[in-house]
Amino acid sequence: MTSNDVASLLLRLSERDLAVLESLRAHRLLGTAQIRRLHFAEGHATVTAASGATMRVLTRLESHGLVARLTRRIGGVRSGSSGIVWQLAATGERLLRTVHGEKKRRRYVEPSLAFTAHTLAVAELAVQLHEIAGAGAVEVLGVETEPSCWRSFVNPHGTLEWLKPDLYVITASGDYEDHWFFEADRATEHPTVVVRKAKTYQRYAATGAHQARHGLFPAVSWVVPDTARRRALEAALSADTGVQPELFRVVTVDEFRGLILGDHADPPPKGSGPP
Repeated sequence: MTSNDVASLLLRLSERDLAVLESLRAHRLLGTAQIRRLHFAEGHATVTAASGATMRVLTRLESHGLVARLTRRIGGVRSGSSGIVWQLAATGERLLRTVHGEKKRRRYVEPSLAFTAHTLAVAELAVQLHEIAGAGAVEVLGVETEPSCWRSFVNPHGTLEWLKPDLYVITASGDYEDHWFFEADRATEHPTVVVRKAKTYQRYAATGAHQARHGLFPAVSWVVPDTARRRALEAALSADTGVQPELFRVVTVDEFRGLILGDHADPPPKGSGPP
């Protein structure tokens, strides 16, 4: 895609069009309703009107080869347009790659059902953060998605290791700034997998790299589907003597908003984490 092609295409796109494309670039997959909540929440009398506007814009972007819908719908055909999942198409990927000055091409293929479900679950946390910030409850200073939120470090054995959170978020409320690592858990993995991930967080915390840069270590929270899963993960984290359970939180999706707002029953302290 030449600079002239980019310039010509950009002239045909609105700021909201570009914002939709950037959201798909950041989150990889988004459902129609998630795109509506991110970019069409204002200026419409009803949710139905906003949903119609969302589909009109997405269909137009699709006609230009900028976005593509997945073959499989979440919730089946009866879910209607709300069940459609979107990703960048080839032209959209090339456009944003050129705009951002990137050379490495990202290939977009039909993902597996498991990947789709997890990616949408992570995106849902980001969408809820957007909505919480929009209500003026807290300020969201930054959201890093995968792989930008991944961190490399040298572990105690002297080998390079990667910590791969689902999201890294910085929020602010009053005079306080909170840092968060989030894991979107779908109850598809054995609790021992979560315990191993918790120990990876501890090894990363032990390097002091994040603390040296930001003055604190992020609160680490698993967001799970229901209370049964929460109890299972809390029990697993507490039972392993190699885990410092006070460094981690497990909340349900229904408790996520309360966690961010600080009114969860057991919220992490401000600037939580190992020193």
